[in-house]
Amino acid sequence: MKKHISNFQYISDSLKDSSHAMLSELACRGGAKWVQLRVKNQVAYKWEKIAVEVQRVCAKYKATFIINDNVALAKNLDADGVHLGKEDVSISEARRILGPNKIIGGSANTIQDIIRLAKHQVDYIGLGPYKFTRTKNNLSPVLGLIKIQDIIKQANQCPDLSIPVIAIGGIKLEDVNQIMKTGIDGIAVSSAINHAPSQELASRSFAEKLNIYCNKKFYDNQPQYS
Repeated sequence: MKKHISNFQYISDSLKDSSHAMLSELACRGGAKWVQLRVKNQVAYKWEKIAVEVQRVCAKYKATFIINDNVALAKNLDADGVHLGKEDVSISEARRILGPNKIIGGSANTIQDIIRLAKHQVDYIGLGPYKFTRTKNNLSPVLGLIKIQDIIKQANQCPDLSIPVIAIGGIKLEDVNQIMKTGIDGIAVSSAINHAPSQELASRSFAEKLNIYCNKKFYDNQPQYS
């Protein structure tokens, strides 16, 4: 079954006066159709409570609901899928638990990571960090535009490697054009939305800009008639 992987992925957070669910609602209201719930330093029952609240938001806006790290919780809540870092449960174990129809994403920092994840048949890859970001602990080496461009070029030269690759890590609205020109499939955004004066407006700005590239890719792939 072919799974739809959004080219604009919102990653949740909680702020002093705003919960994961509140921020996810604003992001979805602005046009996000993919929410990755990233919960840090919470006991299991609180994590599940947060997840249930965000899942309701995703259902309301028909957005894909992905849980970061927690395969068991994704299974219990029948989430759309999980995103797994290098130190999380293995891809094969997650697939065994969740079954073939759920989305599984993996984190990459090198072309070797992408090839390894492709062999394990992930559904998409988060490549980064693009820039330094405080939203993630134990940050991998920052890639920047040139390294991302080089990795995507190498990935495109690999036979039968057609997994969507999403750039992640400190991405701002003004970065979108140059990142998408690398040939990458999309971006994931956290701080640029969560810490914006208007989260809804920030989300809408990303959604509109990514929609331009989505439409361009569609038209570029259409047959040309003379």
